[in-house]
Amino acid sequence: MPTRRTSRGSAASERSVTRRSTAKPRSSVAPSGRFTTHEVDAERWRDFARLFESQGGPKYCWCMVWRAEGADARLADNAHRKAAMHRRVKQGTPVGLLGYLGDEPVAWCSIAPRETYRKGLGGLEAPDEAPGGVWSLACFFVTREARGQGVSRRLIKAAITHARKRGGKVLEAYPVDPDSPSYRFMGFVETFEQLGFQGVGREGSRRHVYRYDLSA
Repeated sequence: MPTRRTSRGSAASERSVTRRSTAKPRSSVAPSGRFTTHEVDAERWRDFARLFESQGGPKYCWCMVWRAEGADARLADNAHRKAAMHRRVKQGTPVGLLGYLGDEPVAWCSIAPRETYRKGLGGLEAPDEAPGGVWSLACFFVTREARGQGVSRRLIKAAITHARKRGGKVLEAYPVDPDSPSYRFMGFVETFEQLGFQGVGREGSRRHVYRYDLSA
């Protein structure tokens, strides 16, 4: 039987990731062009950093909340989180995808093997699942100018393709209901259901656990 994947720090983690940026958007001009996605690697780091450091970007977390352990968790200021993420990218650790409209980075989703996150992210553990077989789609960011264009849905579709190509067997996500006051950056249940994900449980008081079979 599958079991929940959790840790003692889960409750504290839930409280720590409810911050929202209130900064103004970097521009009132909506970017245009063909939408493409690219994996974040050393060559894409500058685009990744520019997106996160833009007005309204998640530069307060650098998507390290579900990743940081040990010294990285204790040194939780912005500079250390940025350095920790940069270190992972330089080491070749999968961290996620950037979404572009034309040449402009406008979106991000954290998509990586679940074992690269800490256990507080949650999810299910089945005894027959091989290490690296479960990938986690943990969070999203879309610039205000690019919203309302279906970018999140495109990112999810790209994440499915990406995880499958990298050998993943299951893609796991942790969305919330539309009225949730927190974790909204992890996506919404309805979107995942429309794209073929199946609900398999809950993680904490807000988040659901949804899975997509990559072998189908």
